[in-house]
Amino acid sequence: MHISHVLRRARVRGDRRAIRVVSTLSVHPVALAVAATLAVGLPSVAGAADDLATVKSDVEQLKRDVAQANEWRTVNSNVHLTGYAAVSYSAPEAGDSSFGGTTFNPIFHYLYKDLLLLEAELEIELEDDGATATALEYLTLDLFVNDYLTVIAGKFLSPIGQFRQNLHPAWINKLPSAPLGFGHEGAAPLSDVGLQLRGGVPLGPAKVNYAVYTGNGPKLELNGVGTEIEAVMSEGFGADNNENKVVGARIGVLPVPNLEIGASAATGSTLDDTGATGKRDYDVIGADAALQIAGLDLRAEYVRSEIGAGPVAAVDPGEKQWKTWYGQAAYRIPGTPLEAVARFGKFTPPGANPTEQWAVGVNYVFAANVIAKLAYEANDTEGVEDDDRALAQIAYGF
Repeated sequence: MHISHVLRRARVRGDRRAIRVVSTLSVHPVALAVAATLAVGLPSVAGAADDLATVKSDVEQLKRDVAQANEWRTVNSNVHLTGYAAVSYSAPEAGDSSFGGTTFNPIFHYLYKDLLLLEAELEIELEDDGATATALEYLTLDLFVNDYLTVIAGKFLSPIGQFRQNLHPAWINKLPSAPLGFGHEGAAPLSDVGLQLRGGVPLGPAKVNYAVYTGNGPKLELNGVGTEIEAVMSEGFGADNNENKVVGARIGVLPVPNLEIGASAATGSTLDDTGATGKRDYDVIGADAALQIAGLDLRAEYVRSEIGAGPVAAVDPGEKQWKTWYGQAAYRIPGTPLEAVARFGKFTPPGANPTEQWAVGVNYVFAANVIAKLAYEANDTEGVEDDDRALAQIAYGF
């Protein structure tokens, strides 16, 4: 029973002293108990024994309310909303310029004590036809075993390399676009659904971080007429279409605080949804490095994905390989909000000429989480018309 009920009963009894005391107290749970106690001590002479018994009953109810309020003050769960948003502009030399790349990516964190963290990111994107596409980028339950080990279950960003798991958000990426081969239908895996162990340990003066995982793995995608394997799709599928899971790992070594060198690998099986390709061996290897010195940020990454030969009667039975790499340098000009960026990359799909890309840009850094970018890409594929374009983007991480 709340203090309003005690106050109402005091008014009914005509106990003005109790009314004054109860009305002037705070609604804090402790004050409620004090109010009720005082109300018991101030019954009017006209009150009679049954009124006193009623007020005592009110006190007992208020004590229960106080206990419940104290339970709510002991917070075991915390909620945190973060994420990012971006708007882009693209002006290709061989096509129409457009405003696009309008994305909103809220990220939700729910922490229970220091034991369990739920992480989830939604991608809400405006498509070319004006429709809105919504996707679950990742959703994991992270169990903190100790200072060196976290067990992760759910849909997670691929630990292969650095770009996908750490650098792809628009407010972190130094350029308005992803490196060649690090997006959809590229060489680098995007995400998986399964179980992951990750953490970090000291190694003398150095540090080592690690990620080991198993998941459903990718699927093969055929061309429109079903005669050729076009891509290895790694969207984080919620079901496995073959009996073998993919197993992978990444190890990163920091010999000094500003330098990290990483190596990645994964192996398993893959198949298309129709079964026409036959089950294929699937293997990935990767290497990455990052160095930061006095405003200079240097990065390089290499990933190779391949599938083995299929049965003779299968669609497109030969081995296939996708390779990509890039090197990037960014420099924050001292005393200014300006940052210069340059990136060179190369993507080699199976059965096609490789594409080379130069990208140069300048960024205006309003704050650590607010950045405006202006860049130019030169994309060169032998035998294909150049796909050069100017790009602009503003991104906000919140």
